[in-house]
Amino acid sequence: MPKLPPLAAIRTFEAAGRLENFSRAAEELGLTQAAVSYQVRQLEDRLGRALFVRAKGRVRLSETGKRLLPAISGAFGAMGDAFAALGNDEADVLTISAMTTFGGTWLSARIGGFQLAYPDLAVRMLMNNDLVDFNATNVDVAIRVGLGGWSGLRANFLYRSHVTPICAPGFLNVNHIASPADLLNVDRLAPNDPWWAGWFAAAGVATVPPPQRSGIELDSQLQEASAVQSGYGIAMMTPLLWRVELDAGRLVQPFDTLFLPGTAHYLVHRENRVGVRKIERFREWLRVELAKDRHLLPEALWHPLP
Repeated sequence: MPKLPPLAAIRTFEAAGRLENFSRAAEELGLTQAAVSYQVRQLEDRLGRALFVRAKGRVRLSETGKRLLPAISGAFGAMGDAFAALGNDEADVLTISAMTTFGGTWLSARIGGFQLAYPDLAVRMLMNNDLVDFNATNVDVAIRVGLGGWSGLRANFLYRSHVTPICAPGFLNVNHIASPADLLNVDRLAPNDPWWAGWFAAAGVATVPPPQRSGIELDSQLQEASAVQSGYGIAMMTPLLWRVELDAGRLVQPFDTLFLPGTAHYLVHRENRVGVRKIERFREWLRVELAKDRHLLPEALWHPLP
């Protein structure tokens, strides 16, 4: 690619050529007339051709200048359009990063309501469990699990993490599950996960921790739900996220006991973006939607961690 002349000189020529007046070009660019003349002369010396015809204190484009100006004006116009489009895209698109399970269940089932409420905003949702680098991505908000208090980020508490055994109704019946202790002897997904030990302790089962055993470990509750609905095993899952399946009878929660891992779900974004309209809209919408489910969980789970 040929080396271009200095951009400042090209920009000065474009303004001077478009206006055919060095004084007006100086006003537009915030320069002195002498500076405009200098930049144009530098470009002419570089090209070895005159870009303007100077006569009686006035300037007009030379034939070379007339050939060059449309292409340069078009290039600056294209750059301006590109930056404007980028700015509009960033302003009109809300990019959400959500954990795989939360994003693929609760949020996916409701995000259409946010779109209907704010049709001027497009929504882009990314689902993964990786930590978000807000400085290296265009993610506006993230929904993550942790203890809160992340440096440089604003974290809005949503609800406390909670899990309990969930399975298919057929699995419950075939295995004659009547008490929490019965789960020690059935196929459990991720049977050696500390959550199981925590739940058995909360349920008052004396054998804590439960004996080690082999089993299947999957990456998310989405995969676990697929496995248990197919009749394989019972998994530690979050009932708030599976209300549709539980209400429809495709899944069952045998016991009311919940295990609280000691973490919580948060809506997270950079501190310096407090007040950005699309973020505030989503924050308020999320608060209202979660309030609709408040009756489904013990009141303590809706309060921040101590």
